[in-house]
Amino acid sequence: MKKAAVFGSFVVDLMARSPHLPVPGETVKGSMFKMGPGGKGFNQCVAAHKAGSDVVMVTKVGTDSFADVILDTMKDLGMSREHIFLNKDTETGIALIIVDENTSQNEIIIVPGACNTITAGEVASIEDVIRKCEYVLLQLEVNQNANEMVADLANKYGCKVILNTAPYVPITDEFLAKCYMVTPNEVEAEAITGIAVTNLDSAKKAAVYFKKKGVTDVVITLGSRGVFVSSKGKEAIIPAYKVKVVDTTGAGDAFNGGLLAALAEEKELWDAVRFANALAALSVQKLGTTPSMPSREAVDKFLADHE
Repeated sequence: MKKAAVFGSFVVDLMARSPHLPVPGETVKGSMFKMGPGGKGFNQCVAAHKAGSDVVMVTKVGTDSFADVILDTMKDLGMSREHIFLNKDTETGIALIIVDENTSQNEIIIVPGACNTITAGEVASIEDVIRKCEYVLLQLEVNQNANEMVADLANKYGCKVILNTAPYVPITDEFLAKCYMVTPNEVEAEAITGIAVTNLDSAKKAAVYFKKKGVTDVVITLGSRGVFVSSKGKEAIIPAYKVKVVDTTGAGDAFNGGLLAALAEEKELWDAVRFANALAALSVQKLGTTPSMPSREAVDKFLADHE
């Protein structure tokens, strides 16, 4: 198994469920509230860790009570807390999440807080971590200059950069050229390429855009329709597993963490995507983000049951 790293965000999820999502100016009486660990980077790292990956988490939090959420969670899961940086002047990030209890759709507001203040010195301090990794997974939920410095380090040592382009913010062609793989959803793919990804043909066109920028492999998640993969001259949509959905929050993070774990285990990309699909399918059957990430045993059993 190869080593991997996730460089990204941690926020505390503040999640409420309600009969429907409010429209502007409307107050809706909710049925449940839950607080827990989250953030795209942390969700993805937990998913990879619980799937059996040798993975390191790098993020930044404040020195407030919300910082205890990540530290306690990582201790409980047996994850190294060595590369969790602290900011005494900025609060730990938060995510306000509303979930429609009838449709499982959600609305989310992210306030990145401390994880949007990662410094050049902090990036430099993880050079040896990146040097030892086969893959590093990035998102767009931390300050972008830090992402670009990490990508430079990865390229220096032959560590493959996987970029999950969420939440969407404009990125440069120079940054894309440093990425081995991109994993946008269809909305993010359209925002970056200008191509509405609605079927196999349009997904192929979006893949051409990314590959012209220097990306080697393209993986576009399509929600319930499955996942489009373009690699080594082969392009196809791998169908999603059909399950009873409870909460879609964090499904993309579950997929990306599962993909990282499978690739670090040296699975071939197509098998890695199927593994990630299974992990995501299990995650949406539970409430929450980080707490919904399944164990490796659960993923293996799911795959065996769906052969």
